[in-house]
Amino acid sequence: MWAILIGAALIIGGLVFLFTSALGRRPSDPHQMPQGGTTLEPRRQGLRFLGISQDWPALAVIAIGALLLAFGGSS
Repeated sequence: MWAILIGAALIIGGLVFLFTSALGRRPSDPHQMPQGGTTLEPRRQGLRFLGISQDWPALAVIAIGALLLAFGGSS
């Protein structure tokens, strides 16, 4: 019972940590597009923001929580 609750808490905590780190990286800065109009997307942002290198602690917490959910209630 406790393993399932701790696993669920770890998954929720990992998701919150993942979202706060992703949303808090850059402030919104409206700027003009070459085609006209404005956008909130950052300038010159590559695909590095999707990488695992910056989000691995949150993914590790989620994985530990999933393992607790999968194997914690089997006793």
